[in-house]
Amino acid sequence: MVRSDDEPILPGRATDGTGPTLFRERFLQGEPLETGVRTSILSSWRRCRSLGLSPDRSDLPFRDDFDRDDRIARAAVPVLDRLESRFAGSAMNISVADANGTVLLRRFGQTSLARGLPDIQTVPGFVFAERFAGTNGIGLALAERRLIRVYGAEHFAERSQASACRALPVRDPLSGRIEGVLCFGYPRGFEHPALDAVIRKAGAAIERRLLGQSSVRERSLLRAYLDAGAEAGAGPHHSVGVDELALGLRPVDRATLLEKAAELISRAQRAAVDVPLTDGRRVTLVSRPMTSASGVEGIAVEAVLPGVPRHEPLAAPRPAGQVLNVPVEPAPALGPSDIPAARRLSSSPLAVAPGPLPAVPAPGRMRGAASPGRITAGVDGTATGGPGSVPPERGLLMVGEPHVGTYALAARRRLELLSEASARIGTTLDVRRTAQELAETAVPRLADFVTIDLAEPVLRGEEAADPRTDLRRTVVHGIRDDLPFSPVGKQVDYGPNVPQLRCLTSGEAVLEPDLRTAAGWLAQDPEHTDRLLGHVHSLIAVPLVARGVVLGVAAFYRAQDPAPFGDDDRSLARELASRAALSIDNARRYTRERTMVLALQRSLLPQGLPDQDSVEVAHRYLPAESDVGGDWYDVIPLSGTRVGLFVGDVVGHGMLSAATMGRVRTAARSFAELDFPPDEVLTHLDNLVGRLDREDPVSDGGGIIGATCLYAVYDPTSQQCTLARAGHPPPAVVQPDGTVSFPELPAGPPLGLGGLPFESVDIHLPEGSRLVLYTDGLIEDRDRDVDVVLDQLRAALAHPEHTPEETCRAVLDTVASAHPCDDIALLVARTHAFDPDRVAGWELPADPARVSEVRAAAMRQLADWGLHEAAFAAELMLSELVTNAVRHGGGPIRVRLLRDRSLICEVADTSSTAPHLRRAATTDEGGRGLFLVAQLSQSWGTRYTPEGKVIWAECGLDGG
Repeated sequence: MVRSDDEPILPGRATDGTGPTLFRERFLQGEPLETGVRTSILSSWRRCRSLGLSPDRSDLPFRDDFDRDDRIARAAVPVLDRLESRFAGSAMNISVADANGTVLLRRFGQTSLARGLPDIQTVPGFVFAERFAGTNGIGLALAERRLIRVYGAEHFAERSQASACRALPVRDPLSGRIEGVLCFGYPRGFEHPALDAVIRKAGAAIERRLLGQSSVRERSLLRAYLDAGAEAGAGPHHSVGVDELALGLRPVDRATLLEKAAELISRAQRAAVDVPLTDGRRVTLVSRPMTSASGVEGIAVEAVLPGVPRHEPLAAPRPAGQVLNVPVEPAPALGPSDIPAARRLSSSPLAVAPGPLPAVPAPGRMRGAASPGRITAGVDGTATGGPGSVPPERGLLMVGEPHVGTYALAARRRLELLSEASARIGTTLDVRRTAQELAETAVPRLADFVTIDLAEPVLRGEEAADPRTDLRRTVVHGIRDDLPFSPVGKQVDYGPNVPQLRCLTSGEAVLEPDLRTAAGWLAQDPEHTDRLLGHVHSLIAVPLVARGVVLGVAAFYRAQDPAPFGDDDRSLARELASRAALSIDNARRYTRERTMVLALQRSLLPQGLPDQDSVEVAHRYLPAESDVGGDWYDVIPLSGTRVGLFVGDVVGHGMLSAATMGRVRTAARSFAELDFPPDEVLTHLDNLVGRLDREDPVSDGGGIIGATCLYAVYDPTSQQCTLARAGHPPPAVVQPDGTVSFPELPAGPPLGLGGLPFESVDIHLPEGSRLVLYTDGLIEDRDRDVDVVLDQLRAALAHPEHTPEETCRAVLDTVASAHPCDDIALLVARTHAFDPDRVAGWELPADPARVSEVRAAAMRQLADWGLHEAAFAAELMLSELVTNAVRHGGGPIRVRLLRDRSLICEVADTSSTAPHLRRAATTDEGGRGLFLVAQLSQSWGTRYTPEGKVIWAECGLDGG
């Protein structure tokens, strides 16, 4: 047995020096204490130490927003006034706190006492919960949930060593819930055993005033229950409230018991049910009909727990000694109000077991009050008892009237359903998913089947001009899938008298309690409706209206419950539909905006792949589920049969990111077509993004635009690939044998930081290799580990037999998230090698006499390739380019011909001087060479190499 706090202070346990003070100091020093300290105090000390509280802490939380008109405060004011009068002239400090430990009221026996004490002992608003104030009267009473006493050094805090206190929880007589704490604080020398009786009588007076705040009928039923217990010999004190049943009962278990009790009251049955608790125990709820003296008929529900050790008697004996006479507030007169007693209601059906009740003690019997040897029933109905057995714990859980409980139960379930709808409907900005969430919320709590039809323009994100036409079945959801409803996606046409069309026309919910009498509904499709009537019997049709716009119609059908829909059901369906319609309209508006941004995004991406033979390319762009971002890719043919591969990501989502992406991609393509190497292209892009930041009026020069980029240039003649990246994930390289690697590239800073260099790396790609470029949306996800995703990507790529298209499909199917939160751009390029037989090259010194030799060798090569028609133009271009290189460049000079889709002539020298096209005057002797090259070629240009520069020109194979 746990010792009661009413135990006396034993002799030899001094209170002012060596007793509790000594034990407390030993405890604070970490010594184990087994005896000498009351169990409740030692438990509180341990809790305080586990919370990290310090004995010298003097500050407490202060709330200036507490409710000064709290229910417990209103009930306690007259009682505290009488106590203040009774203790006038003494050093008594009387306070009332709420269930959280916040002091609401204070009274003092001496007015001057308040002026000499610190604020925490005089000003309401300080929180004395144990987790803040340590061991004290209010906090310990809330923790132990019973009358307690704290004396001198039993206080954990240093500031309270010279005082003592008594504190008593004050409960709501109907629910048993602790509403607050009444506390007496006084110097240690004022200790008197009669204070227990005083505080109990004062607490009872406050509880009676709390009861007076309930309805007349509730008080009448409670009085009938208490009188029945008194007649059964239980005495004037009774166990009232589930809080009294067991100290360790968890809040979720108390809530469950109250919910089940409310259902028993609403069913108005004499019954007993078993309710499992979370700790494995089971509680028997017993409902009994009762009638008050005034004729009020109701139900009392008691809870019976298996026998467990008691924490304290429910009604402690009156302490010996003088009792202080404290006036007690009488119970108020009965009023006309009628407040339902069903405080807590359940949302799930309860299987009640009517019939004979287990042999349980009489109503109102106190815990542990059974006579010695009395046989009582356990939770399972088996008899227990005999010497040494612990009788079941028993207490009143709830009283109420059945018809009031029924209405309250239905109202509670409706409120719970609406609360659940607020959390479940509108979790995404998808029109179809939001409609599905409405149906899933309503089934089976309101209806057995739900169909939702939305206007076709709404599904596209537009406003419906006439919602009565062009309706599309969007959702069919129910307890089964075999009902003959029109399938999802089918256009629905309603006749003029069908409830769905009537509700769309009137804008009001239409209730058809009995579908067999709904002539208009039956006439629409006799064969279809006749089959449907075999399953459903009642209908509510509700228009989906948001912001004055009709979006569609929802139909709720009842099948299993034989009761038809009523007006309350119609109101609930209308409220659900109204909330869902607002979410659907938000999703519709978002769909429209997202469609616009997505159209912009896709228009700024490549509309097709260029014709080239260096790589075989496939690509994908997958927008984020929530919004469109700034991911992009590009494939750019370069001079000398080379090809440039881009992939990039502009930070952010929405219209601004898509527009910025278009600007960055255009600039990147321009820099690439100027034949800058990858590291220089990134440098130019870095400057561009930084300038966009500075020019953006929104950022005010602070920098809000960021981007990453990866650029690769592949040369099929050498099978070399040059790559550089700016804060972007490295690519994946798949060798012809299926080996997958992620080459280490210098990371480089993201674009827009400015001032930091970029580095490029050369890697060899044998013919048939695949280069896979992607954005971070493919591999980065808040719910997935990057290393795991990279392993999945490696497995998806390790199939050399796959084409680039098949590779893209496999990657998106196996690696990409089902609901991507970021854009994904994917580019797969399979490399080809340039046939050496289609390449010819010569090297010569910077000697004008050797120009004719190279020209003659080139003509012979063109003859061997059969390009006779292109020979004339090629000869003139080579002659001009080689002559310019000899005159203005430096040797050695290299000449190369490449036969691709066009004939490419390249002349390289060691000079970095760039030629410029100009218009020669009639008197100039030179300056017409590049003009002639430009006229004869399809395109021409210059690219720089580490050794110098290359001037190239392309002409058609037909010489045109």
